[in-house]
Amino acid sequence: MAVQTTSRSAAGAAGDDVVRGPSRGTEARPGRLRRALSKHWYAWTMIAPVVLVIGVIIGYPLVRGIYLSMTDATEANIERTIGVNHIPATYEFVGLDNYVDVLTDPVFIQRLVWTVVWTVSCVAITYVLGLGLANMLNRKFAGRSVYRMMLILPWAVPGFVSIFAWNFLYNQDNGLLNKVLAGGGIDAVPWLNDPLIAKFAVIAVNVWLGIPFMMVAMLGGLQSIPGELYEAAEMDGASPWQRFLHITVPGLRSVSSTVILLSTIWTFNMFPVIFLLTRGGPGDATEILVTQAYRMSFVDTPRNFSTSATWGVIILLLLMIFAAVYRRSLKKQGEVW
Repeated sequence: MAVQTTSRSAAGAAGDDVVRGPSRGTEARPGRLRRALSKHWYAWTMIAPVVLVIGVIIGYPLVRGIYLSMTDATEANIERTIGVNHIPATYEFVGLDNYVDVLTDPVFIQRLVWTVVWTVSCVAITYVLGLGLANMLNRKFAGRSVYRMMLILPWAVPGFVSIFAWNFLYNQDNGLLNKVLAGGGIDAVPWLNDPLIAKFAVIAVNVWLGIPFMMVAMLGGLQSIPGELYEAAEMDGASPWQRFLHITVPGLRSVSSTVILLSTIWTFNMFPVIFLLTRGGPGDATEILVTQAYRMSFVDTPRNFSTSATWGVIILLLLMIFAAVYRRSLKKQGEVW
């Protein structure tokens, strides 16, 4: 009889566990959230204003731009006030028609090809030069601190100041570069007036502006690699190239993946260099996607807000796709990012 009572009690307890199990499971998740909020309330309080401001500054324009990209809004049919007369908006919703028109437009394909060439060239050259300079500055030699400060200087100077300085250097008649060439008996080069040369000119300026960031990031990565690895490899008879290939490159993989992604996004949207240096010229030879979108919305007449917004949304989608594919490829290689 005692055995039966014990078994019934055990069965009842098990039944209670079965009945109470789901309720405990449902209470666990809110409990963890409450514990996280109570434990890290200070952090949540500190970031809440930032999240709110970013949501207002970025969220609203993004939603507004997506909406405008699905309309036929132009300068002629938006809501506006002329004197005492208020003219209501008359633009209409057109769905995805703008996206179809843009993606089938030869101008968009032309701008996209040059933007990709511009981005890949700038990022590749900047990475190679930044890594080379970082390797040089990672060694001990006299005046290393002075060289570091000089190489970081382009990063400290405001971008528009640097671009105006380069604009002066590139001046075909009075520029310093052509005066140096004239001293060597070489004719003046139309740096910003020839379509092909202008492309090389804007790439050179963007590389010059981007090298300091790349160099500092690579230098930090190099200093995080243990020196014992190089000493052991040197004792085993590894050449400098082998040490670089088998120690430096793997040691910089995580840093390289981050700076390449950031540099790609920044260069893809590098509006100041193109606009302030060439304004997309000569003709439209150096026009990239972002400067073309700006031109349609603020320069061309009548201003086409819907098409400009469509270009902006497509640019965002292209960068999101690139970031997703890039992250997936890094994950396959074992990188956690």
